[in-house]
Amino acid sequence: MADTPAVADTAAETDPATTSDIERHPDLKPRRVKFDWENTPLHWIPEDPYATHIINVLHLLLPAGERWFVHVYKQILPYIRDEQLKAEVKGFMGQEGTHAVAHQNVLHHMKVQGLDPDPFVAQIEWLFEQLLGDSTMPPFARKKWLRERLAVIAAIEHFTAVLGKWIVDSRGLDTAGADPVMLDLLRWHGAEEVEHRSVAYDVFMHLDGSYARRTRAMLVTSVAFAWIWGRGAKYMVAHDPHGLRPGRPSRMTEREFLGRFRAAARRGRLPSLGSLVVEVPRYLKPSYHPSRHGSTQSALDYLAVSPAAVYAAELAAARKGGAGGAG
Repeated sequence: MADTPAVADTAAETDPATTSDIERHPDLKPRRVKFDWENTPLHWIPEDPYATHIINVLHLLLPAGERWFVHVYKQILPYIRDEQLKAEVKGFMGQEGTHAVAHQNVLHHMKVQGLDPDPFVAQIEWLFEQLLGDSTMPPFARKKWLRERLAVIAAIEHFTAVLGKWIVDSRGLDTAGADPVMLDLLRWHGAEEVEHRSVAYDVFMHLDGSYARRTRAMLVTSVAFAWIWGRGAKYMVAHDPHGLRPGRPSRMTEREFLGRFRAAARRGRLPSLGSLVVEVPRYLKPSYHPSRHGSTQSALDYLAVSPAAVYAAELAAARKGGAGGAG
């Protein structure tokens, strides 16, 4: 991997625009947030358990996924020659590790409330740790497999940034009376996804940049993500301890899932399916760069008022001040 093209060289080949309009990241750092789930109900969108569970699928996916990102990036750090990009990757890893812990705590809260996510989560862990693990390919193909996984991460991060922008900007969940702690978790996470939205793409371009690999990874990732999201929602609804479907099959059909998703989107509680589908061709444009989609300032504006992020910043400042005083 050490002989792969640098970011600027690859961008010059694939992007007819200059790189002058590409926004660099702010100083990325993990915010050590904590959330108190004691008063958060299982159906945290009042009177809408279906929309609640469709969004709750993210909690099932993210802990294993975020840990996998960090695992892969630890392997590629020695290959990164751009020191600024290397610093951004380290900040990205810190943020993703914190995301994994925060969502893992939501899974614990679900179990306390009578919904056991472990069987489905075990499948997601198998996906990341085994199917996408280090040993999937034989030793002679390890570097190529690492490039493939970098392309997958870049594709996933495109969707997480899109969802992050939506959750930060949308007010549909506020109107619905969604639990404020859950809403803060989702918006804190979404804002950080927007904040670091270019890192995974920049790493892929720096260490590989193959348009064919980028296209393949996005097509596979988008189909897999849609399929897993549907399966996760069906699992959550079927295992809801309140018994949401008396007299009906416990699992939603695909048609019902899509109908529930569209209904929630019409009320502003989910992004529309169309808005997600169009992100695939947008990502595949040769001129694409994540910095041109979404607003870093909007993300930082939310992080400046997020109850969890503000408390984390105050706590970090107090600890730093205490350490300085002690010195």
